[in-house]
Amino acid sequence: MCRHLAYLGPAVPLADLVLDPPHSLLRQSWAPTDMRGGGTVNADGFGLAWYPLRPPNPSQGDSPSADATDQPVRYRRSVPIWADESLPGLARTTRAGAVLAAVRNGTTGMAYGESACAPFVDGPWSFSHNGVVTGWPDAVGKVAERLPVTDLLTMDAPTDSALVWALLRHRLRAGEPAADAAAAVVAELVRAAPESRLNLLLTDGELVVATAWWHSLWVRRTADAVAVSSEPWDPDDKTWRPVPDRHLVLATRETLDVYPMEGKL
Repeated sequence: MCRHLAYLGPAVPLADLVLDPPHSLLRQSWAPTDMRGGGTVNADGFGLAWYPLRPPNPSQGDSPSADATDQPVRYRRSVPIWADESLPGLARTTRAGAVLAAVRNGTTGMAYGESACAPFVDGPWSFSHNGVVTGWPDAVGKVAERLPVTDLLTMDAPTDSALVWALLRHRLRAGEPAADAAAAVVAELVRAAPESRLNLLLTDGELVVATAWWHSLWVRRTADAVAVSSEPWDPDDKTWRPVPDRHLVLATRETLDVYPMEGKL
């Protein structure tokens, strides 16, 4: 399995989310607390996607807190997150108000390497999958057949997570609302491979959509920020709330809603 998080709020150093908290993504990579039988160490790579702040334009009256761009920057590595000597410097000097990050525990038999690591990106979207599609690849052959051939040929890697992304990306490109698209992908995969674990995490820098399907997920809402994470990165912070299984999260900086998935399948 994997661990992932998304954050929308005031711009903060990336290290505040992935390195420095007491149960940060860094710590979750080697000491997760709720993997639910899906492995023990997330050492098969990692990645971050963030939405850089636009430089202020004084001629247009911009302030130093200018809005974020609508295209994410992605940083992925195939090594464990603790083994990347470049990450601490990058994470402490880069600030963003919209971030998606993940550490990977590759399923046995799946491809390895940087291209197999989340986040997967397309246009404004960044995506991560925490879980596994059971019976891969035979169980989902018919599902994959419904994709355009070019979508299959341009998958990041021959893995279940990359296929999940291709299915979701196809719906997003067709104009489906993000929450409906995520729910529909979960539904078709559950029909094809019922024992799959399908925690999806998607953002465009303004909206976060997440699903909890047979894996751990938590949310935290404060006055000016929202966070979604496989595990709370500060266990002593009592504002974290678990997301019930088979529920969907839809969040912005100002709102946080959790819906039963059954009503959308």
